[in-house]
This record gives sequence, structure tokens and C-alpha cells, in this order.
Amino acid sequence: MLTAAFAALYAVIVFIFSGISFAVFQVRVADALIPLSIIFGWPVVCGVTIGCAIANIVSPLPSIAADITFGSVAKFIASLLAWRISLLKRGRVGELFGCLVSIVIVTFVVGTYLAVITAMSYWVWWAAIGVGSIVSIGFLGFALVSILRGLRTRNPSAKAIYRSKV
Repeated sequence: MLTAAFAALYAVIVFIFSGISFAVFQVRVADALIPLSIIFGWPVVCGVTIGCAIANIVSPLPSIAADITFGSVAKFIASLLAWRISLLKRGRVGELFGCLVSIVIVTFVVGTYLAVITAMSYWVWWAAIGVGSIVSIGFLGFALVSILRGLRTRNPSAKAIYRSKV
């Protein structure tokens, strides 16, 4: 159920912000959901992966199949690694490192396949996707994790929304 909610949320956010979700200098606001895997685990990993595949159906790029496939793979790896890193190194350091790794994964996977598809420079795409990922994953995503962690700290009953980190 939570996976479906995150998939739908990811796709809807991409559709709402489609003007900046598919541009060269894209800020995929929906990528702010990736760091939530640190808190919710598998439901977010699967949800953002499925949501990305759904959202990329309307991609204006020449190869929608590549955008659906490689974009979803990038989101899967980024959210999975963010979650696993947070399990290895708990606290803000683990959360921040998980976000940084997610930024790098999304930047290089998405930037590389977009450079191949569009025949534009790798550096242009890496820079463009990197800046957008810093905004969406680094700032917005880390802020979401921090806010939810703060709610959990201030409200003991909110702990029920968090997955066990075993």
C-alpha cells in the first residue's frame, strides 16, 4: 500500500512539475522522495522506481524506452543505497551520506544515458542533472528526512510510521 502511494506521488509530482522535470537543466522535484527510503525502506525504493517508470511514459526525449528503463534503474539504485547506507551509519551523517550517494548515482546514470540518447556532451548532462539533483535530493529530500525525524523525536506516537532498521 505504501509502495503504491509513493509511486503515485512520484508520478504526480513529475507531471505537475513537467516543465522542469524533463528540461536539460532539470530539477526533478519528485526525486526529493528518494531520501525517504532512509525512513521507510523498501516501500520507497520500489515506489520511486515504479513512479519514475510511470512518469517517464510522457518523456519528450527521443527514446522513451531508454528513459523509462535507465531512469527507473537510477532511482532504484539511488534509493536502495541511501537506505542501506543509513542502516550502516545511523544518524545525520548516514542520512547526509545517503543523500550524497543518491545525487551521484542519479547524476551519472541519468546524465550518461541522456548524453547517449541526445548526442550532447556528457559534461553538459552531468552538470545539468547534478545541479537539479543537488536541489531535489540534497536540499529538498534531506529537509524532508530532517522534518520527519524531528516529528518522530517530538512525538513518540509518530515512531509507528518508521520502519525498523534491523
